[in-house]
Amino acid sequence: MAKTPKALGRGDAAPAFKLLDQNENEVTLSDFAGRKLMVFFYPKALTPG
Repeated sequence: MAKTPKALGRGDAAPAFKLLDQNENEVTLSDFAGRKLMVFFYPKALTPG
């Protein structure tokens, strides 16, 4: 069974992640180690909701 992700609040540390960028290149949170990073999610992007 899939684990329900924890809701994050402003200022919370982001969990480790691995995603594809707009050019299909893999990007991980650790790629930005030592730098400020803002992660913004569009929860309903590309959905009818």
